[in-house]
Amino acid sequence: MNDTPQWGPATGVGSLPGGDAREAAKTVTGSFEDFPFLAELPARGPGADMIGRTLGMLVDLYAHVEPSGWRISDRPGRDTRRARSWLGEDLDALEEFTQGYEGPLKVQAVGPWTLAAALELRGGEAALGDPGACRDLAASLAEGLRAHFADLAKRVPGARIVLQLDEPSLTSVLLGQIRTASGYRTHRAVDRQVVEAALRDVIAAHDGPVTVHSCAPGVPFALLRRAGVAGVSFDFGLLTERDEEPIGEAVEAGTKLFAGVVPSTDTALSDPGGSVMGVRTLWRRLGLNPGTLAESVVITPTCGLAGASPAYARAALAHCARAARSLADNPE
Repeated sequence: MNDTPQWGPATGVGSLPGGDAREAAKTVTGSFEDFPFLAELPARGPGADMIGRTLGMLVDLYAHVEPSGWRISDRPGRDTRRARSWLGEDLDALEEFTQGYEGPLKVQAVGPWTLAAALELRGGEAALGDPGACRDLAASLAEGLRAHFADLAKRVPGARIVLQLDEPSLTSVLLGQIRTASGYRTHRAVDRQVVEAALRDVIAAHDGPVTVHSCAPGVPFALLRRAGVAGVSFDFGLLTERDEEPIGEAVEAGTKLFAGVVPSTDTALSDPGGSVMGVRTLWRRLGLNPGTLAESVVITPTCGLAGASPAYARAALAHCARAARSLADNPE
């Protein structure tokens, strides 16, 4: 991993509304000239959602859509082909709008534990309940990501790729809260060392910085730091006092905070300075140097914007960039 990953002051989380790849790429590159991301457009249907997109990247593992969700397959079928086709479409659009770009570029994939909680084995139970299946999934994901990065390096040669692993189910996996297919029981909590090891293996697939995103409560900051992440992306509004000490330790260790402060569904937006007031307050409470705020924090929406209107999504991304400028100009 690079010792000094460089980031922009603001970026998006991943998903956007609508189904037009060129429009999405234009919006993203226009909003974040110094930290664009590869948008996901789940409104197109199964395979464009974050789970389907990531399953389409796997090597020697395939899945198809059942009424209950994604299920493992023996061979690549229509759903896998569609997922790969949409990813290709999104990459083509991004390539068009990043000609000559040099700087950080964020791409997202679902992490191994949320994937294991979402993917059904042939019998209908989640892969999460089978330790061997979990290991295979993590290994296949790491291999698929390496191919993805090689493709990106050809398409946007000046980009420094930042990988975001989406892990919204991670806390539930650690607490044993993922329901079985019947809904009457939950899968046993996965040992923290096993969780950490799988994350570390996937993170090792990238020689650049890796962040983990979760918009669920109780993000395991200390575990993620031990696994080797360079940044943690989270919904700032869900933080509790219990999170403050691990956040302070993460910042002092050089971990970047991707603070989700801009609502991800349509609402009236406050002034940019108001959006980052909570971040400034947290810094004071933790006794951290306000001068380090801008270099320690990236401003984002609270989660993906797939549920927002197109007009609000554009406004929210622009608001993130303005809020980041406010933080840099007035850290106190």
